[in-house]
Amino acid sequence: MRRHLVVWFYVLAFGISWLGWMPMVLGSHGVAPFDHPGFQMLLVLPAVGPAAAAVIVTRAAYGKAQSDTLLKALVQWRGSLGWCLSAVLSPIGLLLLARVMTGLLGLPVTQPAPQGELLPVALAAFATSLLSNPWEEVGWRGFALPHLQKRHTALVATLVVGALWGLWHLPLFFWKGNPISLQPPLPWFIGTVAIAFVYTWLYNSSGGSLLPPALFHVTLNTFGVVTGGVSTIALALVNVLAALVLVAVFGGADLSRRERVRAG
Repeated sequence: MRRHLVVWFYVLAFGISWLGWMPMVLGSHGVAPFDHPGFQMLLVLPAVGPAAAAVIVTRAAYGKAQSDTLLKALVQWRGSLGWCLSAVLSPIGLLLLARVMTGLLGLPVTQPAPQGELLPVALAAFATSLLSNPWEEVGWRGFALPHLQKRHTALVATLVVGALWGLWHLPLFFWKGNPISLQPPLPWFIGTVAIAFVYTWLYNSSGGSLLPPALFHVTLNTFGVVTGGVSTIALALVNVLAALVLVAVFGGADLSRRERVRAG
């Protein structure tokens, strides 16, 4: 298994997660019995799928101690306090810039303003993100990225992680009523691959702490829900610009002032 750890990880991450999403897709198209509300319990699978895959593969290859270390990276904050602050503020800046660009370029608004009371919407988005996004980071950044960075530059590793991360969401485009199903697929995919460079920058700069990437993910998804008037095309352009700036400033080898994090 050690020779193909990344391949096994992605097979498990996709398999576990899609097992939870596919009944939702079928049910949204009226396919019985998947239209029964009870199948929503399976949504726990995509929430924990990437982390579960990372833990399973790591434990099988290296043992329990190594898999425990993988999870502990989520609460590793020493020396990363400044990066945690950046992780909370930067997604807000990216979304506001995308909103301004949407208006300036007259782009179609993909994310309308939320209806009703804003606070309950924000709290619901935060709770949902907090319960799922950190576990994604255990898989994408905690496992896949350092293993790919062991043999490739940060730029190449990020492109691979970003592309597969985008493809992982594929069932959501066929789930009628899901917000992602309303997004134009190509701009959304490009924006997802581009934003992966910010995650890599936070992860490598903080010495392998998953706390900054997790905070970035939660903040981005929470404010993405409550920030209306944003075009997916504009957000993709902003994300690509951010990726280009990071590569230009920090270089594609490590995407950080310090050496990139590699799996041991």
